[in-house]
Amino acid sequence: MSSFYYPIWVLLLVIANVQSIMFHLEPNGRKCLKEELQANVLVTGEYKISEAPGQRVDYTVTDSKGHVLARKEDIPHGKEWKFSFVTENVDTFEICFVSNLPIHQQGMTQEVTLITKHGIEAKNYEAMIGEASNLKPIEVELKRLEDLSESIVLDFARMRQREEQMRDTNEATNARVLYFSIFSMCCLLGLATWQVFYLRRFFRAKKLIE
Repeated sequence: MSSFYYPIWVLLLVIANVQSIMFHLEPNGRKCLKEELQANVLVTGEYKISEAPGQRVDYTVTDSKGHVLARKEDIPHGKEWKFSFVTENVDTFEICFVSNLPIHQQGMTQEVTLITKHGIEAKNYEAMIGEASNLKPIEVELKRLEDLSESIVLDFARMRQREEQMRDTNEATNARVLYFSIFSMCCLLGLATWQVFYLRRFFRAKKLIE
């Protein structure tokens, strides 16, 4: 591999939006994973459930409002299954696996393997571009890099927008704290002045001072 392509592949590995996770699902248990995604983002996933006779596992993908984006009931065990959806808004999405087991039956812990991809990594360039447009491999790779650069620019734009929002929030909070501090000091000074005059009148009424 040439020295020109090496930094490019390192960059691809650093910002790749691929998540692979393995966890155990107890009988009649529930495990959920959450992630915040931007709008118009393609999300794909692969999952596999280990064998467990008599146990049923369902999975559901929902957004923060409870809308179901993907669902499969009674997942066959021991085989890889796939799902995909496209986000409509900036939101937090939740993937849940639920185990169902009859009360009278003794269950066993199942192993769930989940691989999710979103953004550039979720696109199948060989199938979507190579076959449709008869592009050469180098052209497909250039298209991938073009999409990747656009994704990086958008990420930096979103980071800058968030930084501006956080700065505005900090400035507004600092101003409110300053005004509250001035108001508190005025209240304390007013209370102290009132106490001095009150005690002075009290001592004069008792003829302790002139």
